[in-house]
Amino acid sequence: MPRPVTPLLAADIIIEPVSAPGRIILIERRNPPHGFALPGGFVDVGESLEQAAVREALEETAMEVTLKELLGCYSSPDRDPRGHTVSAVYIASGEGDPEARDDAKSLQLIDPKTPPQPLAFDHAQILQDYLHYLESGQVTPLR
Repeated sequence: MPRPVTPLLAADIIIEPVSAPGRIILIERRNPPHGFALPGGFVDVGESLEQAAVREALEETAMEVTLKELLGCYSSPDRDPRGHTVSAVYIASGEGDPEARDDAKSLQLIDPKTPPQPLAFDHAQILQDYLHYLESGQVTPLR
């Protein structure tokens, strides 16, 4: 049987720095598609979603993170202009001094209610879901 052709798999992280309550980290993407985004990236073969999230956080922000919650999975075929990509989005607490690294051109600590523009991918929707989570305790609804 031929191997199935499936979407790419990614993990993104909403990092809540312990040193900056009420703020989260966004990176400015070094590579296309440009704009601001949550830290994250593709899952490596042999790696779990959770391992990928922790690794990507460290690679892009220098933050050691502890995953707290799975906010949701985002799978719309048009969410990434590079091709169909499914992402699991985690909420994590972060320790350390954030620093832009790897694919991050720059990094900002932001109020999630007023993110910089433009946001890449479907990260505006993800931030709206995160704000809903903060208000209600409910993870992303099924769409």
